[in-house]
Amino acid sequence: MLDGIRIVEVEGLGPGPFAAMTLADLGADVIVVHRKGGNPTPGVPDRSVLDRGKRSIALDLKDADDLEVFRKLVATADGLIEGFRPGVMEKLGIGPEACHAINPALVFGRMTGWGQDSPLAKAAGHDLNYISMSGALWYAGAPGDAPVTPATLVGDIGGGALYLVVGMLAGIMQAKATGRGTVVDAAIYDGSAHMMNLLMALRQAGGFPEARGEGILDGPHWCRSYATADGGWMSVQCLEPKFYAIFLELLGLNEDADFAGQFDHGLWPRATERLKTIFAGRTRAEWEALFLGTDACVAPVLSPDEATLHEMNAARGVWKAPAGVLQAAPAPRFAGQPAWEPTESPVRGAHGADILKELGLGG
Repeated sequence: MLDGIRIVEVEGLGPGPFAAMTLADLGADVIVVHRKGGNPTPGVPDRSVLDRGKRSIALDLKDADDLEVFRKLVATADGLIEGFRPGVMEKLGIGPEACHAINPALVFGRMTGWGQDSPLAKAAGHDLNYISMSGALWYAGAPGDAPVTPATLVGDIGGGALYLVVGMLAGIMQAKATGRGTVVDAAIYDGSAHMMNLLMALRQAGGFPEARGEGILDGPHWCRSYATADGGWMSVQCLEPKFYAIFLELLGLNEDADFAGQFDHGLWPRATERLKTIFAGRTRAEWEALFLGTDACVAPVLSPDEATLHEMNAARGVWKAPAGVLQAAPAPRFAGQPAWEPTESPVRGAHGADILKELGLGG
């Protein structure tokens, strides 16, 4: 879908590489500029899933010759992604102003936690810090308990990488129409707060008060996960009354007074305790056999490894493990496009000679 679009990515951590991977998944020619001298980040493999579909060149951006190569790359690019703290790219002489002097149509994507201009712009932080300050962590836990750190990286990926992708695509569309590039200031703090607007709409309708455990998505017995007899878990979220009715019918509880008032806050604690006991009486497989495929809105909680073996994955081909490296296929999908097959991620600098030749610098 993005054939003909070139993105230059300056090596970084987490959300920046994820955003660039997503653009590569969509067909963009993503050239990642890795640091020379090997991988400086402990625990991060030389062949990362986040580099799949990209080409790699190793440069030292403090070296004058390598910096000139980088500038030539910028001249050929539609977009650039970097994730340094504010001011670092400017100190290197390749900030937005310098890059736009080379390529006026360039979309300069900046991925940070606190934004380019804020009281905390120069401060360090991580996913949990950004979403706690933005309000996005508030409902992640039961009343009285500490908010749970979302391992799915609500901040880095949800509020960061994906918002950067949207910003890059919007900027590229504008540049194609006008010839003018832009700077995308993608702050995890901003994006994670923006994701809360669905809950703010529920609050506006009276369904999501500020107090934890009292909203329709964090309080009811019909919106949580329950342990099963074999140590597994089943998720339940039958929000609409017609689905709640099916849920009760399958459990034989449709005439039970404890479950009569779906939106009666006073009944939620008692109903929750009873469901804990009920779900603990059967294995996850038994509950899945009862519920899956019905409109009761109940599903097993699977690990990624378990998900690879499920019939849903057999049908959709979401999880794959080439060379034993588990990873999920790109999303969304597009009509008429071939099915995706993973390719091996490049080692650092693997495409350097080819890229230099394309730039007229190779032999």
